[in-house]
Amino acid sequence: MHLGLIVGIGPAATDFYYRHLIHAFAQAGAKLELTMAHADTPTLLRHQASGNAAAQVEIYQQLAHRLRAAGAEILAVTSIAGHFCIEEFKAVSPLPVIDLVTEVVREISARKFKKLGLIGTRVVMETSFYAAIKEVEIIAPPPNELTAVHEAYVAMASAGAITEAQRQVFFSAGKNLMEKAGVNAVMLAGTDLALAFHQRESGFPTLDCAAIHADAIFRTVRPA
Repeated sequence: MHLGLIVGIGPAATDFYYRHLIHAFAQAGAKLELTMAHADTPTLLRHQASGNAAAQVEIYQQLAHRLRAAGAEILAVTSIAGHFCIEEFKAVSPLPVIDLVTEVVREISARKFKKLGLIGTRVVMETSFYAAIKEVEIIAPPPNELTAVHEAYVAMASAGAITEAQRQVFFSAGKNLMEKAGVNAVMLAGTDLALAFHQRESGFPTLDCAAIHADAIFRTVRPA
């Protein structure tokens, strides 16, 4: 099946999905048919912050039509922030959408968590992952720390690179959620957080939403 990806939001997430899918298909001895269409990080974050779903959906529609014209049969958006309007987009998309939020909720249910911490962008944290998770208690960092996490995340995602100071903001927030809120694990609810956590020991268990989504894309797209 020919896969279309809406990418670029941000660049590190694009790299993560691309490498993850190439590796998974190679391990399976299967051919990856893939076309990507680039979206813009600052535009997305502006629309997310203002709640302007219609403007972002219009961008997704344009990109989805481009992907379909290139032969794509199904698509995914490689951004958790970009899922703030995913239901509106799914309703008008010319292609079926592999929805990250749905896949993460399914994984949480299967693993029977009771309480999860959450780090990502401000909107993701303040809405407790878009209010999509009903059976598990979701805990975000307290206000001051939430702002620090959001600012570090936006700077990291826009640059496509991480500083050690930014990494420590995320690690400190996660450790505090474990120690003070008593969560079972911390959701990495930002696709660019792979920059901070990949191949680095954080000191606490994590639930990597981008990896869950990438695995679901592979299972959906690969030949039987």
